[in-house]
Amino acid sequence: MKNTVMTLQRQKRDGEKITMLTAYDYSTAKLMDKAGINCLLVGDSLGMVMLGYDSTLPVTMEDMLHHTKAVVRGAENALVVADLPFMSYQVTVEGAVKNAGRLVKEAGAQAVKLEGGREVCPQIKAITQASIPVIGHLGLTPQSVNALGGYKVQGREIDAAEKLLEDALAVQNAGAVALVLECIPGSLAEWLSEVLTIPTIGIGAGAGCDGQVLVYQDMLAMYSDLSPKFVKNFGSIGELMKESFMTYANEVKKGIFPAVEHTYKIDQEVLDKVKKKYEEEHHDNRNDH
Repeated sequence: MKNTVMTLQRQKRDGEKITMLTAYDYSTAKLMDKAGINCLLVGDSLGMVMLGYDSTLPVTMEDMLHHTKAVVRGAENALVVADLPFMSYQVTVEGAVKNAGRLVKEAGAQAVKLEGGREVCPQIKAITQASIPVIGHLGLTPQSVNALGGYKVQGREIDAAEKLLEDALAVQNAGAVALVLECIPGSLAEWLSEVLTIPTIGIGAGAGCDGQVLVYQDMLAMYSDLSPKFVKNFGSIGELMKESFMTYANEVKKGIFPAVEHTYKIDQEVLDKVKKKYEEEHHDNRNDH
């Protein structure tokens, strides 16, 4: 059955954990969908793991539209959530609604995600009023990496923990349907999950959240530029890919691949006639010279 924002609410109510993974292309989205993952997040993390930037900040609306379209085509049952990239929603409420609408109307996303607390509540409210579900994002917010002074755990001090609570409640009251909590202490995330009526989805926030999300290149050891503590290796696919690429290159160089079983055939009589015609024409051309 198709996962919707109502599915997430039901899972929180029933104590059933929500599964979310990032996805950026059709083939991967299709595999995740077949595996039964509830939500596919087209994250602006694509700037780092797909496009090679050193942060998410350079990602554009065009990037997000392009990748979201591909993921939507591969997701039959999963709920597809698309990130609003840096500066696509912060400047004006009107701009936020417009760009959220593009992700839904042009790319086919079923929900959008944006980072921030009380300062973005007007945007969350307006987008929600436009009938577009919004997922919030608090804690370590990668688009604010410069303001935060790097990729650091958030919410360890009293003031920071209280601000997280206030922001989470404000985001919920503004109409968000769920909230991603990134890189905060597990016990704090568990308590916030109890206080909030909307589902929480953790990444580096412990097991007490209502669900979990990971960047799939991290969990499959395909991306080594960053190695967060919260990532578990669920399969050394990166190493397997590298070994497969090396084996391919070696077999091509040695003439092992392609073999007979990988090669199409032609009737020898047909090929002989083509060769004969070419040789006759080529011979005549040489005589002309």
